[in-house]
Amino acid sequence: MTATPGRLPDPYGSGGGANLADILERVLDKGVVIAGDIKINLLDIELLTIKLRLIVASVDKAREMGIDWWENDPALSSGAHRGELAQENAELRRRIEELEGRESLEPAEKESRERHQ
Repeated sequence: MTATPGRLPDPYGSGGGANLADILERVLDKGVVIAGDIKINLLDIELLTIKLRLIVASVDKAREMGIDWWENDPALSSGAHRGELAQENAELRRRIEELEGRESLEPAEKESRERHQ
């Protein structure tokens, strides 16, 4: 640590050390994973377990690692909402076709019943 009179010590040194932007760029480029578990026990009985996983990385790095959950979350992606709407639209079209098919069969069923009576 370096210190100047009247100033607090500088833990990173003051001679061309990495600044915050450089550190952040390295972290986002490589990615950092922080993992931990919290367990609460009472008399050797496990009451609660919380598993924490934190990944800090750029979007490109996350995609490289196969992480893309934000693309399918409607709260985070307009594309995901469009996908939901397309799925709902397809389901409604299928139901309409099914109902229209029943409607066209009903008159034919009536005629066949009248013939048999």
